[in-house]
Amino acid sequence: MDVLQQFNIHLVHPGACDGNGQWLAPAKGTLLHSINPTNEKPLASIQYAGSDEYEHVVKQAQQAFTTWRLVPAPKRAELIRYLAELLRKNKTELATLITIEMGKTLVEALGEVQEMIDMADFAIGQARMLYGKTMQSERPAHRMYEQWHPLGITGVISAFNFPVAVWSWNAMLAAICGNTVIWKPSHKVPLCAIAVQQLCNQAMQATGYHGVFSLFIGERSVSESLLRDKRIPLISFTGSSAVGQHVNQIVAERFGRALLECGGNNAVIVDATADLDLAVRAIVFGAAGTAGQRCTTTRRLFIHNNVYEKLTKALVHAYQQIRIGDPLLSENLVGPLVDLAAVQQFVATIAELQNLGANILTGGNVLAGPGYFVEPTIVTAQPDWPLLQNETFVPILYVMRYQDFDEVLAWHNDVPQGLSSALFTRDLQCAEKFLSVVGSDCGIANINIGTSGAEIGGAFGGEKETGGGREAGSDAWKAYMRRQTNTINWGNDLPLAQGIKFA
Repeated sequence: MDVLQQFNIHLVHPGACDGNGQWLAPAKGTLLHSINPTNEKPLASIQYAGSDEYEHVVKQAQQAFTTWRLVPAPKRAELIRYLAELLRKNKTELATLITIEMGKTLVEALGEVQEMIDMADFAIGQARMLYGKTMQSERPAHRMYEQWHPLGITGVISAFNFPVAVWSWNAMLAAICGNTVIWKPSHKVPLCAIAVQQLCNQAMQATGYHGVFSLFIGERSVSESLLRDKRIPLISFTGSSAVGQHVNQIVAERFGRALLECGGNNAVIVDATADLDLAVRAIVFGAAGTAGQRCTTTRRLFIHNNVYEKLTKALVHAYQQIRIGDPLLSENLVGPLVDLAAVQQFVATIAELQNLGANILTGGNVLAGPGYFVEPTIVTAQPDWPLLQNETFVPILYVMRYQDFDEVLAWHNDVPQGLSSALFTRDLQCAEKFLSVVGSDCGIANINIGTSGAEIGGAFGGEKETGGGREAGSDAWKAYMRRQTNTINWGNDLPLAQGIKFA
């Protein structure tokens, strides 16, 4: 396949790469097979790396950190700048690989690679803005300030739905901050990670900064070592809340740091004053885009009684225009789910909804193969159903009526997750209340835009079982560094703070 050759990916490819560009795998080992979800055909296989390869990768990253941390941050940006240029040159090819292996449409995959490029540009600028603060000391002839130092190795565990962008949110900032990075990608999309690692290898070779980025794909028993390894002070995890809880417990046991980006279960509220045309466009993309496999996907929709009939009719009409099929073809707006397990989850959820008495307004069917295609679905629901407490990672939108704004705010917040949220309104009081301390309890709260499509300039992340982590913009860089408070006595006396006298 041409796109595999473009990134020098073999039909049986080693599962580990150190920061010097050396690919590693045991002489004999279990194979991981990458499958095209559009046609269910194999793409290539990865030979799982073992414990020896893991140890080699960690030692190389550890050794590289001792020199990389001494490189001035603006100089570190040279590596990221070179990598960004490689991403620009290979944008179409990498996006094509994402589409083939993960199943999102090519236009969405191109957007994902652009997100990596944007993140690189952001990190390059951030390299000159790793600021500390100067504080006023209460003691005379003293200067007090804080500074930030790199942590060491950052372990990045990414999910399948954004197979390369999530890595870039973490890796580019971590590298700018002086850390080395070990990437453990999702086993559902290993080829995308291998392709990016090949570009990293080129960038490190060209700039002479070796050992910064490495990759490890191993069986679960070996991958678990990443969580337990005291040499890795920070683990950034993106995935389900259940797995995130496990990651957090293991890392906390060794007093490591865990940056968690977990489940969403996001909601949109549409009030009686809303621009319904605007709302329809945002809801359709938010709920059906990426076949419902974004952490920011719109799962729950609360509609005011006065506009319920009109809006649901418009949404059903819009859903019936959605073209489902080969995601490489520009006329198709929705591609397949990532694998058979996702299809089975869709089927099980539809069956549970029918048992609860839900009314399927549109969709609800699995399409005939090949490929893991399902119909984006809209169903009526009740806010107190236990099913709505869980994030189902498929394109099912739960629609509910409401009358009172305070009541719908309570329903909105009455789930364990807290990632993204949105309100469509022309009512200033409702908008301000939604964004206030008594409004949305999510890490992201929007007015008159949907739950999906966050920009990299803002810190991305959520509360409650979403994990509390923040990635990408704003001051998210601080998660990859350790804070140090410094006090310098430039006088001749030794006064104590708080006026303590100790003679």
